[in-house]
Amino acid sequence: MSKKTTRRWVTATLTAMLCTGSLALTAQSAPAVPRTSAASEARLTADGADRALAPHAGQEEAAPAAQAAQAAPRITRAQVLARAKTWLTADNGRPVPYSQTKRWKDGYRQDCSGYVSMALGLSKPGPNTVSLKNDGFTRRIAMKDLAPGDLVIKANSNNADRRHVVIFDGWADSAHTAYKSYEQAGGVGTRWKQHSYGVNGRDGYHAYRPVNIVG
Repeated sequence: MSKKTTRRWVTATLTAMLCTGSLALTAQSAPAVPRTSAASEARLTADGADRALAPHAGQEEAAPAAQAAQAAPRITRAQVLARAKTWLTADNGRPVPYSQTKRWKDGYRQDCSGYVSMALGLSKPGPNTVSLKNDGFTRRIAMKDLAPGDLVIKANSNNADRRHVVIFDGWADSAHTAYKSYEQAGGVGTRWKQHSYGVNGRDGYHAYRPVNIVG
């Protein structure tokens, strides 16, 4: 083999080796991109959207109550008291029995807040005592400013049996030491009774005015 031929063979061999090495390096430096199925991509997208659009905890519960409060029909004080009076004899001449789980024939719960919701004409079966206080159905007022149809509420107890609401029906004396009221009471049912809840300012009861009441 001549020197010229030998140089050509060496050059070709080296070139081939360099090209092979370059291809190998290129292949190693470009890792394969993981493939995801269409279902996996859709699931990831949905999860991201759920996190972005999910409301803060409690908003989904609070929103319906606020909407119901805003939609409450206007009602006069005389109408509230007249409606409250109907449950005194609604059970064939007897008071509507008390129950935290049952609803009366008109669709309202047979507990204190269900009764008040009925008297105020709120949506059925009615908000509970805490919701009556906190969710826009009422606004707090001073005890001295109570007028017939207003409410006296105790809602700041962890024990549901100790929460209560009554409908104010006028002061029982000029000194404002007691007042007449309508209520739905455990073990009794609907009754008209004199109370002094909230008068001393230390028993957890406070005065509230329904926002849908007029006059």
